[in-house]
Amino acid sequence: MPSLALLAATPRTVSVSLDADRFAYMLDAARTWRLSDADGRLIAEGETETVVFTLCGLTPQSHYRLDVDGERLDFATRPESLLIDITDCGASPDGDDNAPAIQSAIDRLPPMGTVRIPAGTFHSSPIFLKSDMTLLLEEGAVLSAVADRSRYPILPARHTDGRVLGTWEGVAEPCFASLVTALDCRNLILTGVGRIDGGGDRGDWWTWPKETRQNARRPRTIFLSHGEAIILSGITVCNSPSWTIHPVFCRHLIAAGLTIENDPLSPNTDGFNPECSREIVLSGLHFSVGDDCIAIKAGKRDPKGGLDQPCEEIMVENCRMERGHGGVVIGSEMSGGVRNVTVRRCAMRDTDRGLRIKTRRGRGGVVEKIRLEDCVMTGVAVPLVVNSFYFCDSDGRSDYVQSRLPLPVTQATPVVRDIAVRNLVAENVGVAAAAFYGLPEAPITGITIDGYRVGFDPDAVADVPDMACGFTPLRHGRIIAENARIDRSAALEFSPAPQSIAV
Repeated sequence: MPSLALLAATPRTVSVSLDADRFAYMLDAARTWRLSDADGRLIAEGETETVVFTLCGLTPQSHYRLDVDGERLDFATRPESLLIDITDCGASPDGDDNAPAIQSAIDRLPPMGTVRIPAGTFHSSPIFLKSDMTLLLEEGAVLSAVADRSRYPILPARHTDGRVLGTWEGVAEPCFASLVTALDCRNLILTGVGRIDGGGDRGDWWTWPKETRQNARRPRTIFLSHGEAIILSGITVCNSPSWTIHPVFCRHLIAAGLTIENDPLSPNTDGFNPECSREIVLSGLHFSVGDDCIAIKAGKRDPKGGLDQPCEEIMVENCRMERGHGGVVIGSEMSGGVRNVTVRRCAMRDTDRGLRIKTRRGRGGVVEKIRLEDCVMTGVAVPLVVNSFYFCDSDGRSDYVQSRLPLPVTQATPVVRDIAVRNLVAENVGVAAAAFYGLPEAPITGITIDGYRVGFDPDAVADVPDMACGFTPLRHGRIIAENARIDRSAALEFSPAPQSIAV
């Protein structure tokens, strides 16, 4: 691929990647960029230390040239029909709830228009976006969620036509609306270098992680349902009440250059969770969260009605995952099936696990065609995990879920197959290099490992590789495979001494 490549152009921003095929999240050194207009006049210049970066302050429907280290990229911004500043509709940093003003700006907007949030902190209850619009957060802009739960509408479990709308851990359930909610939106853009603060530390959101209030579940910060052709670029999303960004039943979405930050002790504040969605690209995202950084999901079987579509064609590249329970996780909600997931050139630091697939009897579904390529992990307890005995839900510790004896194969039997790992480097590993635990009646098949260098943490304390009953605590385990077939393992290195790796 070209060393300088366009990821996403909006009316007033552009996100690009530089040397994405050579580096993970960070470049080896800062690079100077220069932006010129169509006539060659210098518009702006600066530096980037990251592979993916976003430039703002551009003019709609204009041609530009970006030069970096002798590489040139010509691009054009998208057209814009109208720009509305939220302050022109009555929004103010002094207001206790700017949602009516912001919603007024959105409702007045013609197709291909932009709503601008300027510098300043604007408190707001949930706002609802629409198709064919851009929400632009300029430098210094903060859209900050109010704490008062009474100002949050409750989304029903289903649309009036029966389609699933509100979801919670793969089940159709009522949920409080998110600070930014988009239902049935096409050609939608959220961009800029501002911040969306979900307000998780305000109110009582984090005190009832698995419960309901007013018969509804906690909100996300950004919730996208049944959307298509969506761009999320440049912004920081933080302090989420629960999952941070949750696209469900979405198609053709790119997220580029986002920063996702949550308190490390905040409950279930996953970073980015595509569910029953397809054609998703996550490029150059930086995560530091209270649960999984990325969790790819496909609903689960439940009497209330789960989701029944696969999650597929997912690309995760040039991202940095820090802290959190897992770097890239598949499941445990995977009843609709997850397939064709590629994770490449990513860096993970101090996550409990790296690539993790978790499921259990009762879920059904197939996870297949999973690729992990050219990634670097450090301080990750178990870089590779597949666990078919994950003890989620009220019956998670039952004999049905946890039995190591073969049970009859039914539609509720999950299948995991075709997992390929290539050129993985993991240092300061504590528990095990890899752990594959398949069901005796449905072993994991098609595992290939081609190039894996492991350095162990000399101060590691023995622990279980994953969450299930009966797993043995390990320290410096190599590759554990129970009811799992490794078709190929080549170029494996294990070192007792850690080595320093920059991520």
